[in-house]
Amino acid sequence: MNYVIIGNSAAAVGCIEGLRKNDTKASITVISDEVHHVYSRPLISYYLAGTVTHENMVYRKADFYEKMNVKTMLGSKATAIDAKKKAVTLENGETVGYDKLLIATGSSAFVPPIDGLDKQNNVFTFLKYDSALDIEKLIDKDAKVVIVGAGLIGLKAAEGLAPVSGSVHVVEMADRVLPMILDEQGAAPVQAKMQENGVTFHLGITAQKVVDKDRVEKVVLKDGTEIACDVLVMAVGVRPNVAEAMAAGVKANRGILVDENMRTNVDDIYAAGDVTEAVDVTTGEHKIMALWPNAYLQGRAAAYDMCSAEHDFDGVFPMNAVGFFGLPIITAGVQDGEDMQVLSTGENGESKRFIVKDDILVGMILVGDVDRAGIYTYLMSEKIPLSTLTKKLTDDDFGLMAFEEEQRNERLSS
Repeated sequence: MNYVIIGNSAAAVGCIEGLRKNDTKASITVISDEVHHVYSRPLISYYLAGTVTHENMVYRKADFYEKMNVKTMLGSKATAIDAKKKAVTLENGETVGYDKLLIATGSSAFVPPIDGLDKQNNVFTFLKYDSALDIEKLIDKDAKVVIVGAGLIGLKAAEGLAPVSGSVHVVEMADRVLPMILDEQGAAPVQAKMQENGVTFHLGITAQKVVDKDRVEKVVLKDGTEIACDVLVMAVGVRPNVAEAMAAGVKANRGILVDENMRTNVDDIYAAGDVTEAVDVTTGEHKIMALWPNAYLQGRAAAYDMCSAEHDFDGVFPMNAVGFFGLPIITAGVQDGEDMQVLSTGENGESKRFIVKDDILVGMILVGDVDRAGIYTYLMSEKIPLSTLTKKLTDDDFGLMAFEEEQRNERLSS
C-alpha cells in the first residue's frame, strides 16, 4: 500500500502515527511546500518573544520521519491531483503515485485590498515559521509594528512582538478584540491585559492605505490617523487551500467536505485539518473548525479508515484554548442562535458565559477562570440535561459534586 500525505502539520502527524499503528510496512510519503521539519504552529509567537527556541519549535523529535519510515519531499509544492491516475503532480513536473491520499494543506492568509499595499519586504502574514524568521530580522527595541486584525492570529502576533519591539498597534474593524469567539464581556479583560503589556488598539476602523517607497512607512486609517510602521502584519483571516482538491473533483464549500471518517466524495482521497469542513457534533452542521487538536485527531481518524481499522474518533466541535500574557481563554460550541438561553457571570477581570438550548449546554466562553472547562465540555459532549444537576453553572462552587452519583463515577473513571 502506498500512502501519500500533502501537508506537514498536525493532521499529517496524526495520519502518520495512525498509519504506523495499523500498517508497519506500507510506504508513506509526505509532500510539503515548507522546508522545515514538522513544527508547532501555535509556538510561533513565543519564538518571536524569545521564550521558545528554534529547537523547541519541533512538534515531533528530529528522528520522527526516520522512526516512522516516512519519505519526505519537503520544499515541494503539490500543484495538481489526478484522481483517475491516482497521482500528485509537483511544481517541478514530477509525479507521485498513491493508493490512498490525505489532503492536509491547511489555510493561507487572506490579504484584503489596501491602497498601496504591494509585496514590500516589510509586509508579512503570521501563519508559517518562515514568516516569523523573516519578521525576526526586522525587529529590535525601536521597531514600530502595525497589525491589521485582532483575531486569534493578530493577537498572537501582538503578544509575540510586544516584548521585543518599540510599539505594537492593532487595527480591527470590529468593535472588540477576538470578535469571532468573544462577546463584549469576554473581550474586555483580554483587551485590558494586552494594553497592560504595551499593545495599542484601534477598534471599529479599517486600514485604508499605506504610505510606502521601497517599504511600508505608515499605515493610514479610514479616519486619517497615521501610524508609523517598520513591520506590517496582515492578520485579517484565512482561507482553506482547496483549489487543487476541487480541480480533482473533490467537493468543497469554504473547506473540503468530509464525513466522520474524513473521506471526501472521491474514492481513496481523504482530508483533515484546517482545509476541511467537518460535522460539528453539537449542531450537526458542516463547518470549518481550525484547531490544532482537531487536526491531529482528524488525521488519525483518516489513517485508521485507510487501513480499514476501527477508531474511537467521536467527531469534533469548535473549541479554542488560548492565552495572552498569562490570561487563559477557552471557548467551545455555539455562541449564539435562536431559542438560546445565556447565563453569564464575571468579576475581577474574569468572565464566564454559557449558552443553553433545551436544557443542554451547547456553548461556553471562559476568560480568566478556566478550571472547570473539562467539566463543561463533558456536559456538552454527553448532552447531559442541566436540570439533573444539583448546582447551577454560574454557582461559585459548581463542580463534580453537582452531578448525580452515577454520572460522577463515570466522569471520575474516564
